[in-house]
Amino acid sequence: MIVIFAIGLLVGKMNIDGSATIVGDANRYQKSAALESTADNNVSFGSVATIKRRPFNGQVHTVNDGESIQAAVNQAKAGDMVKVMPGVYKETVYIDKDDITLTGVIVKGEWPVLDGEKKLNDAILYSGNNFTVENFKITHYKGNGVMGQAGNNFIIRNNMIIDTGVYGIFPEFGKNGIVEYNVLTGIEDAAIYVGMCDNIHVAHNQVFGNVAGIEIENSRHAIVENNFAHNNTGGILVFITPGLPIKTTYDVIIRDNFVIDNNHENFGAPGSIVAGIPKGTGILIMAGDEVTLQNNVITGNNNAGIIITDHGHAANLTLDPEAEPNSDKIAILDNVMYNNGNEPVNEVKALMLTKLSNRGPDIIRVGESKESCILNREKYLTFGIDEFGTCAFDSTYGTKTYLLEKPVEPRKITAEERGKLAYYGICAGCHAYNVKMVGPPTQVIQALYMENPQGIVDYITNPVKKRDDYPEMPPQNYLSEEVRIAAAKYMLDVKK
Repeated sequence: MIVIFAIGLLVGKMNIDGSATIVGDANRYQKSAALESTADNNVSFGSVATIKRRPFNGQVHTVNDGESIQAAVNQAKAGDMVKVMPGVYKETVYIDKDDITLTGVIVKGEWPVLDGEKKLNDAILYSGNNFTVENFKITHYKGNGVMGQAGNNFIIRNNMIIDTGVYGIFPEFGKNGIVEYNVLTGIEDAAIYVGMCDNIHVAHNQVFGNVAGIEIENSRHAIVENNFAHNNTGGILVFITPGLPIKTTYDVIIRDNFVIDNNHENFGAPGSIVAGIPKGTGILIMAGDEVTLQNNVITGNNNAGIIITDHGHAANLTLDPEAEPNSDKIAILDNVMYNNGNEPVNEVKALMLTKLSNRGPDIIRVGESKESCILNREKYLTFGIDEFGTCAFDSTYGTKTYLLEKPVEPRKITAEERGKLAYYGICAGCHAYNVKMVGPPTQVIQALYMENPQGIVDYITNPVKKRDDYPEMPPQNYLSEEVRIAAAKYMLDVKK
C-alpha cells in the first residue's frame, strides 16, 4: 500500500561524501560476519525459525469432499486438528478458538481447494491464538486468502493462493508468527501483507504476478528471507501507512531474497494507494527505520533496484503528525545488484540525467534519511546516498529470528476491550483514520454515522455497494452481535 513518490526535489544534502564516516553499532545484530569462526554461522537461518507448540493430544476431525470445513471447526475444541481431504470446498472458514490446526491432506498431487467462485470475500479468517493453517489451494475470492485478526503465535505455511482479491496472506495485529513456503499470484494489492504485527518471520515464499509481492507495514521486529519475488509491480515493500493505530515500522531484516524482474503492469484498484506503485520497483522503503538489506539478488527491475523515500514525497497520503515520516538508519550491506533501471519512470530518469546516465539506478534515495549507511557503494549505480556513512557492521546472521522463545500468552479480553481489539484486528485493515485505503477513512465513517453505532452494525451485517470508488464490502455477520456493536462504538469514538 504505497505509491510512487513525487521526485521533484531531493530533500537532504547533495554531493557530500559520507564514506569516511562509520555509522551504526558494530553489535547491532549480535556479531559480525568478520568474527565468525565457522562457515555454518554465515548462512541464512530461515529453516530453524519455529514456534513452539504443545504436544498434540487433541482430537482429529476429518472433512471429506462434499462436507463442511466450518462445521468441523465448530465442533473442534482447543488443541484439536481439522484435517481436510482433497476436494473443492466453496465456503468461508472462520476460526475464533485457540490452539486449532487446520491442515489439508494432499494425495497424489490432489489438494483440498477452497474456491470462492468470485462470490465469497474471504477464504480463511482466524482470530484465535496458536493457529496453524497449511496445505491448501485457495482461489477465486474477492478479499483475502488467509486473514488473521489479532491472533498470536500463528503459522501459515505451504499454501497455494491464487487470485484472492485484495490480499493473499494478511496477518494483522498479531505477534509471533511465521509465513513460510507459500506460493501466491494474481493478488491486486499485496500477496503477503504483514500489518501492525511484531516478531514475524517471512521465509521461503514465492510471490509473482501481484501488484506487491511482500509488504511489511506498521510492523516491528520482522525478518524477510529466502523468498523469491519476481514479476510483481513491486517486489518487497517496507513502510509506514499514516493514520493507522500502530505508528511505527522498525527493526526489519531483508536478506537472502531473489528480487528479480518485478516489471508487471500495475492492476491495483483505481484510486487505491497501491495503484501508484510504478512497475519495475525491486525493494521500496518508505518511512521505515532500522531496515537492513543483506545478500539479496536484486536484478532486472526496470525502474530501480532499491528506493528509499519518506512520506513527504509520496502522493495520496495525508501526513500523520504522530508518525515519523523519514526512513532512518537504513543499512545496505553487501547485495548482488545489476541490470536494474532499464526503463525508469520519467521522474527517476530526470534525476539520473544529473549523473549523466539514462538508466535508472540500483539504489535511489529521495527525502531525509538520517544515520543510514552502505557497504561497498562503488559496486552500484546510485542517486542520493552520497551522505550515507559506511556501516559499522557487515552481517545480520547473528540474529537468526525475532520469533519469541515462549509463545505469547492468551489475551484476557474484557468487554470494554473487545471493541478496540475488533477495530485494530479487523476494521483497521481497510479503514485508516484519515487516509483512503481499501475502504473510506474512519473520519468519513464518523461523519456519516455520528451517534449511530447501530447504523454501522446494520450496514456491516448486510452491506450494499454505494460508491464506485470503493470495492464492495463483505458481510461481517460472522462476528457476534456483541463484537459488531463494540467495534462500531469504538470506531465512532476513536480520535486518531
